[in-house]
Amino acid sequence: MRSLEGKVALVTGSSSGIGQGIAEKFAQEGARVVINYSRSAEGGDATLAMVRQAGSDGVIVQADVTKMDDIRRLIDAAYDSFGTLDILVNNAGMEKKASFTEVLEADYDQVMAVNMKGPFFLTQYFVQNLQNAKKPGRIINISSVHEDMAFPGFTSYCMSKGGMRMFTRNLAVELGPMNITINNIAPGAIRTPINTKLLEDKDKLDALLKNIPLNRLGTTDDVAELAAFLASDRAAYVTGSTYVVDGGLMRNYHEQ
Repeated sequence: MRSLEGKVALVTGSSSGIGQGIAEKFAQEGARVVINYSRSAEGGDATLAMVRQAGSDGVIVQADVTKMDDIRRLIDAAYDSFGTLDILVNNAGMEKKASFTEVLEADYDQVMAVNMKGPFFLTQYFVQNLQNAKKPGRIINISSVHEDMAFPGFTSYCMSKGGMRMFTRNLAVELGPMNITINNIAPGAIRTPINTKLLEDKDKLDALLKNIPLNRLGTTDDVAELAAFLASDRAAYVTGSTYVVDGGLMRNYHEQ
């Protein structure tokens, strides 16, 4: 039997990259998937095609995770389409590069809204629904090695990921009595569309690879395999932790 057979999962930001990989993997393991996108309808369609190719089903919902009405609509879509929601993956995220002295208030607010407000209130509404139904659940946050590792020029992003780590730890204690688990996955350098410029710059890519003991970038499958484990009953006694998927980067990083 597939490990997520009969489950329903919501993966935010699942029109590309890591979120898309997780949605496809969950479908391969038997879950029906609520696919979320903010801007790329084509990406949402592509993910749904992958989910169906894997032998499962899904529904696409356009939603901005920084808006409360969209947050509720996104969760409600799972119940409207499939009658339940068992797994929440807080994957949607963003970063804005700027030296600390030049960070704009609007950019700071946007990073915090996407990376912290969205996961906070999505998780809250998800848990309220589970509580009303007296059901267990799984929450998986896609954090970053930068919840722990300095990243000059991206202070607001690092702050948001550090906040995600404490969010996870605190809720592990608060939600544990409800049989709801919550964990972080902290990816390092993963081969996704957002890294296209890096992949095309051989000098920068080579410099990065020298910092990664496994000498390669990660893949979305590397992250998705772990997410599927954490979402399954095999991880029923696992909560409050961060799992680093970075090929050893964090232990070997040297700022250039």
